[in-house]
Amino acid sequence: MSNAEKQPKDYRFVVFSDDAAGFSFLTRSTAKSDETIKWTDGKEYPLVKVQISSKSHPFFTGEEKIIDTEGRVDRFKARAERAAKLRASLGNKVKKAEKEAAKKAEKAEHSAEA
Repeated sequence: MSNAEKQPKDYRFVVFSDDAAGFSFLTRSTAKSDETIKWTDGKEYPLVKVQISSKSHPFFTGEEKIIDTEGRVDRFKARAERAAKLRASLGNKVKKAEKEAAKKAEKAEHSAEA
């Protein structure tokens, strides 16, 4: 079997472009495209636009981006803040109840002595 028989018939040079990162590269592919672009060598090649490439993917760039479209982080922080306030207010209520119980016990001792 020859190399010509192994490769698909539409295997050609194609430019892949990641517009978000401003990065494009020329490689061979069978990817379909209706658009074309003039490459640095002066020739025109089919253009395939990609959303993410090695220049924009966090694994390859080493940058971690938090994408929080639903506000999950903000909701979590708000819930944690409310819980901390509730714990603090409950702690204050317990202290107040203990003081009142001590006062009642004192009054009960004074009235028992009299």
